Amino acid sequence: MKLGVNIDHIAVLRNARQINDPDPLDALGIVKRAGADQITIHLREDRRHIHDADAKAIIQNSALPVNLECSLDPEILNIVCELKPHRATLVPEKREEVTTEGGLDVLSHFGKLKLAVEQLHAHDIEVSLFIDPDLQTVEACHKLGVTWVELHTGTYANIFAMLYSNLSRSRHSVKSLEKLSKNELTKALKSSIQQLHKAATEADKLKLKVAAGHGLNYHNLDAICDITEIEELNIGQSIIARSVFSGLENAVIQMKELIK
Repeated sequence: MKLGVNIDHIAVLRNARQINDPDPLDALGIVKRAGADQITIHLREDRRHIHDADAKAIIQNSALPVNLECSLDPEILNIVCELKPHRATLVPEKREEVTTEGGLDVLSHFGKLKLAVEQLHAHDIEVSLFIDPDLQTVEACHKLGVTWVELHTGTYANIFAMLYSNLSRSRHSVKSLEKLSKNELTKALKSSIQQLHKAATEADKLKLKVAAGHGLNYHNLDAICDITEIEELNIGQSIIARSVFSGLENAVIQMKELIK
C-alpha cells in the first residue's frame, strides 16, 4: 500500500502570516527521502492554501509523481491541463467548508464529469474521482473511463474519533453522531468499514485502481489497511501536525511504518 503525502497544510501555515515560509517546495526532498510514494496537493478555487505558483513549482520540481486535487471549475481545469501533473483527482468543493466534506455526486454530474475526464485525458493526465463508498457511484466511475477512484474515509474517521478521541468536545464534531451511544457508534463504525470494503472490492472487479483518504491519522489506519484492494492512501493534516513536534521526515517514516 503506497502513501501519498498531502502538503497543503504547509501552505496553510505560511499563509497564516502572509510570508514566504515555510515553503511547500522545501518538503519535496524530505518526503521522498522518508519513503513516500507521491506528493498530493489541492488547488482550491479560493486558493486558501496552495497557490498557482506553488502548484507549478511542485509539479516541475518533484521527483515523486504529483496528484493534483481540483474541482470541476473550468478555470481550474484549464490550469491543471497546463501544469500536467501525473494525476488529477476531481473533488467536490464548497467555499464555506473547512475541508472537503464528502465525495463527488457522480450520478448527478455524470455529463459534466465526462467532459472533464475527456479534457484531462486529452492532455495525458491520469484521472481519479474522489467518491463516497457507494456501489452505484463506483460503477458510474467505471463508465467514465477513469483509472482511479479514491474512497472518502471521512465518515469512518469521524465515527472512530467520536468513539476514541472525544471529538464530541470539539467545535467540529459531527452533529448526526453526537447523540449516538457507544454501542451505536461501534455498529456505525463496523458498517462504515463494510461499505468501504464493498466499494473497494467492486472497484477492483471493474479494474479500477483504489485509493483512500480523508481524516486518516496515526490512530485509525488498521481497519483501512486491512482492505487489501486499496493500493494507496493520501494523508496530509495528521502528518504535517506531527511534523511540528517530530520533524517532517520522521512523521512520514512513522506513517509508512504503520501502513506496512
